[in-house]
Amino acid sequence: MWTGRTTAIGAAAVTVLSLSAAPARAADPADATVVPVQVTGDPAKRFNLVILGDGYTPADMPKFRAHYAEHLNDLWTIEPFKSYRSYINVYAVEIPSGESGVSCDPSLSSPRRTTPLSMAFWSGCRADGVQRLLVMDSAAAKTYADLVPGTTTANRQILGLANSDTYGGAGGAYATASGGNAMSALIAPHELGHSLGGLDDEYDYYQRGVPGGTYTGPEPDSLHHTLLTEQDMKAQKKKWWRWLGERSESGGTIGRYEGGIYFSKGVWRPSQHSMMKTLGYYFDQVSRERMTQQIAAKVNLVQAHTPTAVPVGDDRVLWVETMHPSGHQLSVTWTVDGKAVQKGANLELSRLHLKKGTHTVQARVTDPTGFVRDPAVRSSAALTQVRTWTVDTSVQTPPEDVPVDFSSSTPTDKPVGSESVVYVETTHPVRSIPSVRWELDGRRVRGGDRDIDLARFRLSKDTHQLVARVGSKTRTWTIDAQAPTVKYELSKATQSQVRPGRTPEHVFDGPFTMRLTGADDRAGVVVSEFRVDGDGWFNYFGWPTDSSAPWLFTENGTVIDSLTYGKLGKGRHTIEYRAIDPAGNIGKPGKFIVTLR
Repeated sequence: MWTGRTTAIGAAAVTVLSLSAAPARAADPADATVVPVQVTGDPAKRFNLVILGDGYTPADMPKFRAHYAEHLNDLWTIEPFKSYRSYINVYAVEIPSGESGVSCDPSLSSPRRTTPLSMAFWSGCRADGVQRLLVMDSAAAKTYADLVPGTTTANRQILGLANSDTYGGAGGAYATASGGNAMSALIAPHELGHSLGGLDDEYDYYQRGVPGGTYTGPEPDSLHHTLLTEQDMKAQKKKWWRWLGERSESGGTIGRYEGGIYFSKGVWRPSQHSMMKTLGYYFDQVSRERMTQQIAAKVNLVQAHTPTAVPVGDDRVLWVETMHPSGHQLSVTWTVDGKAVQKGANLELSRLHLKKGTHTVQARVTDPTGFVRDPAVRSSAALTQVRTWTVDTSVQTPPEDVPVDFSSSTPTDKPVGSESVVYVETTHPVRSIPSVRWELDGRRVRGGDRDIDLARFRLSKDTHQLVARVGSKTRTWTIDAQAPTVKYELSKATQSQVRPGRTPEHVFDGPFTMRLTGADDRAGVVVSEFRVDGDGWFNYFGWPTDSSAPWLFTENGTVIDSLTYGKLGKGRHTIEYRAIDPAGNIGKPGKFIVTLR
């Protein structure tokens, strides 16, 4: 289990140190600019990701913006961040540095630079440090993060990006990553697995290239490591027994794979490879369930509601405002004296014709996500909340002049994807329910009480317009229903057969390269992915040492920093490829067949 010790193994480190040895310019908030990148709601009611840049001079600031844009576009393709993107605010803090770059990059003999966050490789320029461990001054990081109004250590996560192309990062209370390395954008979700989800590394080594040995301890506390057999897990209903036998989101099948928490033998993990073991793959279902719980726990499922402190009359409307996942809809169920009466965000009591006296009314809000199977998680405050009112028929509600208007909604400044759930919230007159009318491309369509699921319309591949109307007020969204495209380029094959309507086939007598180039009809970073022989989808980031270089496939793979990339055994293989655009649209996969002889 991760204990917070300083390590820099595998993909990234698992804690961030406070750097005091290297010289540092005092953090000066007056120098920095807070840039709202994505604002989905009041920061006091959201999970806030605060991205800090270090070693970026004023002239480097466009590079910083490009770096964090790439990080975010990768993050939004990974579940559960994709479905719960609407729970997250993102702020970038642009901190002009007097020097470009960070300390000891890439070697201990490299210059020591004076930067606002004192970011440095080699565990902070230590002779006994680890080169990949990129640390920063935690006190300075907090000073700059505190510039974002409404955020606190309880509702935010800090991600520090270094102006560097060298591979490196760290995670724990704070996370760091080099901004420009080919794999940098994949470090952040892994580190959030540690700091937000409390997940452990699934590496089977402590230092790269050094076998981890055999685990001899008791049953690990880690939710995704065990000594139990699959039969034991099922019989005892422990660990990931609910997911056993299912196709893993990171490839293969959820089962029992030896190695993890830095040991090669004697302990088992759920998947062959996943986010917590190999950068590029998704979280498997076991880790995704925990991440879903933790993201949801950072916000309040019920954002606002009719006050519950005193009895209310039966002549008024009760209401709740909830969170709104971008990938599915929450459920709101109303009961009166224990009997279900209706669903939706509002309850008009006068229509119930209640008997004289007092009654108990409850609204139960639940998140029905398929990412969660544990009943304890499902019933926790992160995914289920109840509000209770006493209704006294003798109480008369005084009139109140509340204008009908929108109070919040899915942001309208960026296109939404064709399978998104778009929501609005309205003001709350005490005796009526503002009616929300939805229009799609000028045509009236049926939506939910306060949201609309665009997936059910199966929109054509084009740009569409969605309008919500309440009273005389409107809000308008552009719907991007055009999926991105991706092309593949291979090095020269020994033989190629490309026929219309048939899967292209290529034969190679030795190593070959593959380049994927994603494209979209709109500006923004397009994320390309590929998978081999039906395994997990893998983020195409170029080549680990050069993002502009193509992926290299060889029979035994290429060893880079004690990790093997691009291993493809001899024989016939199917390679699929696809792209994901900034709106979350996933292109239809293409495929080709390669034979390595």
